[in-house]
Amino acid sequence: MPRYTVHVRGEWLAVPCQEAQLTVGWLGREAVRRYIKNKPDNGGFASLDDVHFLVRRCKGLGLLDNEDLLEVALEDNEFVEVVIEGDAMSPDFIPSQPEGVYLYSKYREPEKYIALDGDSLTTEDLVNLGKGRYKIKLTPTAEKRVQKSREVIDSIIKEKTVVYGITTGFGKFARTVIPINKLQELQVNLVRSHSSGVGKPLIPERCRMLLALRINVLAKGYSGISLETLKQVIEMFNASCLPYVPEKGTVGASGDLAPLSHLALGLIGEGKMWSPKSGWADAKYVLEAHGLTPVILKPKEGLALINGTQMITSLGCEAVERASAIARQADIVAALTLEVLKGTTKAFDTDIHALRPHRGQIEVAFRFRSLLDSDHHPSEIAESHRFCDRVQDAYTLRCCPQVHGVVNDTIAFVKDIITTELNSATDNPMVFASRGETISGGNFHGEYPAKALDYLAIGIHELAAISERRIERLCNPSLSELPAFLVAEGGLNSGFMIAHCTAAALVSENKALCHPSSVDSLSTSAATEDHVSMGGWAARKALRVIEHVEQVLAIELLAACQGIEFLRPLKTTTPLEKVYDLVRSVVRPWIKDRFMAPDIEAAHRLLLEQKVWEVAVPYIEKYRMEHIPESRPLSPTAFSLQSLRKKSTKIPESEDL
Repeated sequence: MPRYTVHVRGEWLAVPCQEAQLTVGWLGREAVRRYIKNKPDNGGFASLDDVHFLVRRCKGLGLLDNEDLLEVALEDNEFVEVVIEGDAMSPDFIPSQPEGVYLYSKYREPEKYIALDGDSLTTEDLVNLGKGRYKIKLTPTAEKRVQKSREVIDSIIKEKTVVYGITTGFGKFARTVIPINKLQELQVNLVRSHSSGVGKPLIPERCRMLLALRINVLAKGYSGISLETLKQVIEMFNASCLPYVPEKGTVGASGDLAPLSHLALGLIGEGKMWSPKSGWADAKYVLEAHGLTPVILKPKEGLALINGTQMITSLGCEAVERASAIARQADIVAALTLEVLKGTTKAFDTDIHALRPHRGQIEVAFRFRSLLDSDHHPSEIAESHRFCDRVQDAYTLRCCPQVHGVVNDTIAFVKDIITTELNSATDNPMVFASRGETISGGNFHGEYPAKALDYLAIGIHELAAISERRIERLCNPSLSELPAFLVAEGGLNSGFMIAHCTAAALVSENKALCHPSSVDSLSTSAATEDHVSMGGWAARKALRVIEHVEQVLAIELLAACQGIEFLRPLKTTTPLEKVYDLVRSVVRPWIKDRFMAPDIEAAHRLLLEQKVWEVAVPYIEKYRMEHIPESRPLSPTAFSLQSLRKKSTKIPESEDL
C-alpha cells in the first residue's frame, strides 16, 4: 500500500493510500483533515471546506496538479508539502526546505567515492564533499584501527573499569559512576541534553562538511566507536541525510558539543533531518524513506560522536577555500582598475620585490606583471599615457603587492593549521589500542583553529579595505579623469554613487567583525571547562567577512569594467579584455540608471564560481613558464596549469596569448 509523508504547518503526517485512483487533491485534503483532527482548536479552521491549499513536492518545491493521480504524479513514500492559502505570510509558516532551495533541487547523487583514513583529508576534499560531489568509504587500514579501538572499550566495560565518559558522567559529573545497565541510556541522555543550540540550521553543504569531517576523525581509530556504528553514519552521509544543526551554541572548548550533539541526535533518529528527497522532516521519517535505521548507541559512542572541533574546522575549511579564491581574483580586479586609472607598472618591477622577498608579495607582483602592459600583452590604454608627467601612483594601486601579498601569506598560514586540524584526533578520552588504555587530555580545545580563523578574518578584510578605496578613485572625477560616478549625464543619473556606499558599509561592518572572538573566554560546566576558545563564532564571522570582501570586489569589478567604457575605442591587455568580456556576458554597460543589485549579485557569482580566475589564469601561467625557471618554487597560492587542466578548462592557444 503506497504511503506519503506530508508536511502541514510544521507537522509531518504519514498518509496511507489504499486505492490506486486517488488524486493529489485527495492527498492534500486527507493530510489537512488529519492535521485538523489532531489540533484542539481544529487548527483555527471552522471546517475542512474552509481550507484552500496547494500541494508541492518537497524535492525542488515543484507544484502538483490536484487532479493528477497519485500513482502517476508521485513515487511511493515521497515527501510532499501542503501550503495552506495565506500561510506563506504567517509567522507560523515553516517551509520544508532551507534557504536557497534552488541550489539543492539540482542535487544529483554522486558516483565517485573518497576513501577516508583520518590522515590525508584536504580542505579542497572537504569542500567537495560538502558540495555533494563524492560519497565516502573507509580504507581497510582505517577499519582495522576502528575495530582495535573498540576492543579496548569493550574490555573496559567487561572489566567494569572506571573511565571518564564511558562508565562515569560528564564534566562536573566525572566522579559519578554509572551502573552497567545504564551505560546505553547514559549515551542517549548525553546527546539529547547537549542538543541545546539555537539559530538557523546549517545549510546542507555545511552540514555535509561537518558530518564528513566527523567521520574522518572517527576513522583515525582513537575514539572507540564501533565499526558497525561508523558504517551506519557513512550510509547516512552517502544518502545525504543531514541532521538539523543550529549554527549557534558552541564555545569551542570541550569540542563543539552543542552542534555535534544535534548532528548525533539526527543519527539516532530524533529531531529534524533534511535530504534532497524529503526536505526538512522528522529524522525517523527521513531515514525510513532512505531505507536506513537509526543508530543505537553503545557505551562511549555518544561521546565519540560529539567531542571535537569539527564545527569550527569544517566552517574554517570553507573560509580558507573561499579566501584563497577571492585573494587570487582580487589581483585581477585590481589590475583592471589600475589600467582604467592609467597607472604605471613600474611598482611591480621584479628587482623591487626581490629586496623584500615575502612569497605572497612576490607572487602578487608577478601576477600584475603577467596581466598588465608588456611585450606579451600590449595595451592601447597604457600606450595612451606612456609619456604623461605622473611619477607614481596612490598607495591603493602601487602597494597592491604588499597589501594583497600578506593576505596570501595569511591564507597559507591558516590553511596549514586547518589542514592539520582536519586530520587530528580531537576526542576525549583518547583510546590507544596499542597501549590498551584510554587517556584524558585536551585535544578538543578549539584554540588553534579559533586563533587562525580570527587571523584569517583580519587578513582577508584588507582586500575589501583597499578595494573600497580604489572604488572611490574610480568614482571620484578629480582622481579618475572619468565622468563622476562612472555614468553619462550625471545628476540625471547617479551611476555608481550608492554602490560605493554599499562597499563602504560592508568594509565598516567588517571592522567590527574583525575583532577577535578567541580573546574572550567564559568559564562553563561549573568551572570544569574554565577556559574556552569561542571558535564557533570565529569561524562564522570569518565567513561573513569573506562574503563582504567578495561583494566589495564584485562592485570594484563592475566599476572598473564601466570605466573601460569611457576609454573606448582603446583596448587594455588581452587577459584583461577577456575579463571584461566575461563580465559583459552577464552585466551590460551602464548607459543610464537601472536596478543595480542584480548586477552586483551577478558579478559576485562570477567571483564565487572563480570564473574571473579561470579566464585569466592561462595567461598568468603561460607568462610564468616563459619568465621563471622551472626550478623556482611557486607561491602556495599559485594556481598551476596542471590543476586547471584537471577541471577540463580549455587553455587558449591563440597567437595573442
